[in-house]
Amino acid sequence: MGEDGRYGGRDNAPTQEGPMTSDTQATTGEAIGSTGGLEQSGNEQSGNEQSGYEHIRLERDGAITTVTMNRPAKRNALSRDHMLELLDAFTGIADDRACRVVVLRGAGPAFCAGHDIAEMVGRDKAFYDELFDVCARLMLTIQSIPQPVIAAVHALATAAGCQLAATCDLVVATPQAKFATPGVKIGLFCSTPMVALSRAVGQKVAMHMLLTGEPIDAQAAHAAGLVNEVTDDLDGTVATLADRLAQSSPLVLGIGKEAFYRQAAMSTPEAYAYTKGVMADNAVRADAQEGMDAFVTKRSPTWTGA
Repeated sequence: MGEDGRYGGRDNAPTQEGPMTSDTQATTGEAIGSTGGLEQSGNEQSGNEQSGYEHIRLERDGAITTVTMNRPAKRNALSRDHMLELLDAFTGIADDRACRVVVLRGAGPAFCAGHDIAEMVGRDKAFYDELFDVCARLMLTIQSIPQPVIAAVHALATAAGCQLAATCDLVVATPQAKFATPGVKIGLFCSTPMVALSRAVGQKVAMHMLLTGEPIDAQAAHAAGLVNEVTDDLDGTVATLADRLAQSSPLVLGIGKEAFYRQAAMSTPEAYAYTKGVMADNAVRADAQEGMDAFVTKRSPTWTGA
């Protein structure tokens, strides 16, 4: 996906547009730099890095897990296999009680260039049904896991890549980041990205992005509600935010995240009927009692996750 939001474009010739090529295996031994680019670090893996995936990396730093899409030569395009790896990773994270916050990043010149168009040409409907089913399951899983997920967007997030960012609970972006849903330009409307986008921004902004396919910059995305914060210090801002979230009870974060997405689809009376029960159930949990007692006695709470 080029900087103007169109599909295609090679990393060594960013102004030349063309069809995506077939998948190439990401280079091993690379680490995310401070601007989201790649810095060579030999073939050594950090002690907290988990291997076993071809298209992504998992790294743990205390209570924070970073998931890095690692197909830089393909601008992290979401092939079927790439999405299945992400789905597997997020599913595993959901059951990891030691993980309290997740950060999603993209290696290389783009956050994510959307679906891998090269693998989509000339396929039958059964392939497309499965591809978009995997995509939908991935997005639903990100919002269903108890941990907050922060998208750290350093560059272009387009089509399903924009969908991925919009699906995350929070989005932090650099001023260089852009967001687009340009499927209309190649005859494939961004129908599934529309679901996440239209739930993050207003109707007019979403329709303009979907109908024109034109990208918006990070400041416009922030004004529209797609981005929480725009910063030149992406790593530092994301780390500070993740650390802040990790200080809260993981149980309560999970309760709140689940309730937020459930009530959002309800009418106002239905939402109150639902959330008053959620809050009462929350109040009797050990962490709520600990937190309220700590507030009254002016001390720091000790969370047990119960």
